[in-house]
Amino acid sequence: MREGPKRPPRPRQGTWCEKGSGDRAQRDEGRSREGTVRMVRRSLRQKLQTWTGLSGREEGLRIKRSCPSCGPEHGSEMKQERGNSISFQLFPAELVEHIISFLPVRDAVTLGQTCRYFHEVCDTEGVWRRICRRLSPHLREQGSGIRPWKRAAILNYTKGLYFQAFGGRRRCLSKSVAPLLAHGYRRFLPTKDHIFILDYLGTLFFLKNALVSSTLGQIQWKRACRYVVLCRGAKDFASDPRCDTVYRKYLYVLATREQSGVAGTTGSRVCDCVEVYLQSSGQRVFKMTFHHSMSFKQISLLGQETQRALLLLTEEGKIYSLVVNETQLDQPRSYTVQLALRKVSCCLPHLRVTCMASNQSSALYITDQGGVYFEVHTPGVYRDLFGTLQAFDPLDQQMPLALSLPAKVLFCALGYNHFGLVDEFGRIFMQGNNRYGQLGTGDKMDRGEPTLVPYLQRPIALWCGLNHSLVLSQDSDFSKELLGCGCGAGGRLPGWPKGSASFVKLHVKVPLCACSLCSTRECLYMLSSHDIEHCYVYRDLPATWAVQNLEPSLAAGASQDPGRAAQACEEYLSQIHSCRTLQDRMEKMKEIVGRMPLVAAQKDFFWQALNMLQRAAGGIGPGPSAPES
Repeated sequence: MREGPKRPPRPRQGTWCEKGSGDRAQRDEGRSREGTVRMVRRSLRQKLQTWTGLSGREEGLRIKRSCPSCGPEHGSEMKQERGNSISFQLFPAELVEHIISFLPVRDAVTLGQTCRYFHEVCDTEGVWRRICRRLSPHLREQGSGIRPWKRAAILNYTKGLYFQAFGGRRRCLSKSVAPLLAHGYRRFLPTKDHIFILDYLGTLFFLKNALVSSTLGQIQWKRACRYVVLCRGAKDFASDPRCDTVYRKYLYVLATREQSGVAGTTGSRVCDCVEVYLQSSGQRVFKMTFHHSMSFKQISLLGQETQRALLLLTEEGKIYSLVVNETQLDQPRSYTVQLALRKVSCCLPHLRVTCMASNQSSALYITDQGGVYFEVHTPGVYRDLFGTLQAFDPLDQQMPLALSLPAKVLFCALGYNHFGLVDEFGRIFMQGNNRYGQLGTGDKMDRGEPTLVPYLQRPIALWCGLNHSLVLSQDSDFSKELLGCGCGAGGRLPGWPKGSASFVKLHVKVPLCACSLCSTRECLYMLSSHDIEHCYVYRDLPATWAVQNLEPSLAAGASQDPGRAAQACEEYLSQIHSCRTLQDRMEKMKEIVGRMPLVAAQKDFFWQALNMLQRAAGGIGPGPSAPES
């Protein structure tokens, strides 16, 4: 008797045998996973009901998306069949603050702008304390100020040092290494081989250039890729004031140190001192300590290496100075230097100096009333700055010279033979040598008096170099752009290799929170750090002052004398007509557009249009395109 085919044995539970049984096992596993998720959600819902005190019998509870303080939700009557809505205000404030503290800083600020309730919650110090501890777990002190935790969190979120090399194939913006121990960035200084950064807690960091291995296994030289702590308790620091970094051999650090074993006392005292470090290795080679009754806040250098003058600004607004010989600092010996009061504080004792700037042969002081006083030591620089040697006295070089300005000056930038001032209305005044167009006035004529640059207003930072100037400005949409004028050799004005006699927009991508800048022969640096308690608030210019400029320009001529504006346009046309080739005419037109008192958007439009015409004119190269920010 022949037996029929045997049925295959039934697979055991949890094993795979056929397609149907496998699908069934997967469905069972999915149901068990969904059941676990439902149990977890039910547990979390019960905990939330216990915290908020809401009854669990109400089904379909929904969180109200809009703030009740801003009015009732639109169309709430049509949504009542979906369930009752509750408000965020019913939740404990600690729970809402804890949830918001996990958001990034940008999202927390954006959420605080939605309604009044979230603005109050997101602006509390409890939220910013948690965010700050998440960003900087090492930070033990929140700093000072009205809003210490919010200020500390934003400082550490926005800190960064960016640079763009002028030479090489890669001409893009790069970011240096960020020291984890840094509490924001207050100021920086590039030297011959490295970069020094000072944070808001007084820690001075030493950023080194080194050879590193790339992702492809190649060894390459990278800028500011490693860091060490140079010293703590620093107030300010300075180096050789010349624009060329090859002269910056030593770094002078103004710091606070605790001095023990003082004669006539039983304990130690806190004294200010100046420590000198080698910029190449970070080794301290010299130290000078001052009396405990003197407290300084700023240091600047002046003069040559053999007669290096240290300018020290006290908390009371007085200027002291002493002279050292840098060529003997590396010799192991001790000597006493004499600290003397500067002549600007002796002759004008009622003045209180708030800040100062210096270069190799001149110094500039700004008082608390917005006055500006100059000190020039060489006749050549004096002639470049003021156009004459009539008031120069070679026997009394420290005699301060007052500059007459119509408004209070907030900050300044000092180059070798030109400088710039920014007043309380956000206006920029330039003065000095203009051989390369570094004053940005649209021509190359020297200015012996402060001259208004009419098309630039409310800058964030101003920098003056050897023969070019840079301005960091901000548009209405809070985006920043970098403008430059003067000599463009060596790529120091990206996008404008021939330079410009007026401020033009450079081909540089500017960080959103950039606050200061510096340019060397090899690189352009921008420091990013936003301090909510230290920002320049410009005043609105009075209507009667709007048409009063120190020098007649095209903008002033248009409002006072239309014939003068027409004459300037005819001069521009004659300059264009004198150009021989179409390429030269296009370049001249771009330069003229930069001179005209137009807003940034209008200048960008004309530059883009000229580039389009230039590309369409029979194979002519595009030339420098309109910059993108």
